[in-house]
Amino acid sequence: MALVGTFGMGNQRAPTTTEPITVLVADDEEDMRVLVRAILTRRGMRVVEEAIDGTDALAAVNRLNPPPIPSVLILDNRMPDMDGLEVAKRVLEQVPSQRIVLFSAYLTKEIEAQAKAIGIRACVSKDVVARLPEVIADLAAGRG
Repeated sequence: MALVGTFGMGNQRAPTTTEPITVLVADDEEDMRVLVRAILTRRGMRVVEEAIDGTDALAAVNRLNPPPIPSVLILDNRMPDMDGLEVAKRVLEQVPSQRIVLFSAYLTKEIEAQAKAIGIRACVSKDVVARLPEVIADLAAGRG
């Protein structure tokens, strides 16, 4: 099992240097949302919305669309109502270019394969939460 995996998606429009990287964080654990927000904020990224489950994540995406859809969505895979894979699938049906990171303590090769097949750009294990800013910056710049 890889701790961090990114899947190339070709040329994507990257935000200009004046646009902040914006992020939606969906995780059912408040402590994890707080930690992710702190790590991203320290790196100059802006968390524009937080969600506590899959249904809340979809509602947040709908509230933010049209702009500003966040530069990147961070979706915990194990959430009540709908897992991160299902949320990603629904979002990507509407916005195929949306950059998504599947964030889970339980990444397996099978989950990573499902994520890639759906169109998720990267998978990050919660064991390496400190790597999130690097992964997100790469995705936002069109490198992932």
